[in-house]
Amino acid sequence: MSTAKRYSNLDLVDRVDGFPNAATHPVAFAERTAEFARFTYLSHTIGYIIPRVRAALEDVALSGDWWEITPGAVSVKGGTVEERTANISETLKRWREAKRFDVLSGWRNEMYTIYAPQGKPCFHMERSATPLFGVLTYGSHMTVYVPASATRPLRIWVPRRAAGKSTYPSMLDNTVAGGMGDGQTPLGCIIKEAGEEASLEESYVSANVRSAGFVSYFYVREPDAGGESGLLQPEIEYVYDMAVGEPDGEGPVPVPCDGEVAEHMLLTVEEVKEQLARGRFKPNCAAVMLDFFIRHGILDAENEPDFVEIYTRLHRRMEFPTR
Repeated sequence: MSTAKRYSNLDLVDRVDGFPNAATHPVAFAERTAEFARFTYLSHTIGYIIPRVRAALEDVALSGDWWEITPGAVSVKGGTVEERTANISETLKRWREAKRFDVLSGWRNEMYTIYAPQGKPCFHMERSATPLFGVLTYGSHMTVYVPASATRPLRIWVPRRAAGKSTYPSMLDNTVAGGMGDGQTPLGCIIKEAGEEASLEESYVSANVRSAGFVSYFYVREPDAGGESGLLQPEIEYVYDMAVGEPDGEGPVPVPCDGEVAEHMLLTVEEVKEQLARGRFKPNCAAVMLDFFIRHGILDAENEPDFVEIYTRLHRRMEFPTR
């Protein structure tokens, strides 16, 4: 008999939303964050800094004197967005050169915007460094599917990530997905990634994609994420659907383009459920797939005993300023 772990839908949510929610579990949240420093801007919390990162910031020779550090909080100096960005960038440059944190070996040369209240930029930060500061980041995910017909069930285009990727190699993904870099919009991100990852034409995607809200969660990074385990990664992922025709008819067929994807498979809902249960999906992509199931009536209160908890935790209210 196989002893491989089987994941329930709630297990999949626990995996991606593993940080206690201050609103619903205040005691667990207080216990978990007791040794953390709040990363602050003015009086607002914009992230959480774990002890080993705080220790690096306290080392002035390593990190510079651009940080205000008190017993419970850390903030970056600078009166403007540009000054704060420059100070953070210089610290990260030093950390990278010193090989202080493994996660920085995945340096992307891609800046993410971290927000102050009212959707105003606070500073910009190298993508690979964001989990070191526990700041909220954004992405866009699109599920491309072939609707059910009289002769065929609904099927979903599911990519397998390339084996050589530094994060989640060979795991299953959403049809198109990517992080939102500085200056990108959610839809612009999807259109760009659709071309790069799946060879889908911009004009087709623009005409057929449909916005479907977002999922939000607070991920505690696992080994497959690359770099140190236990780093904090709260995220909001804008969600899109795109219905297409049969691949043997007029429907476009996703084709790997940039080396990020090994193959695309057209799977039935039952096949996707089986791969979810085996833990084969990248954790946040499993969350997006569950959200797709809910929105399309595949997962509901009649067939899922944990439906309410799953639904609410896929749409977690964040305690940080948002865009």
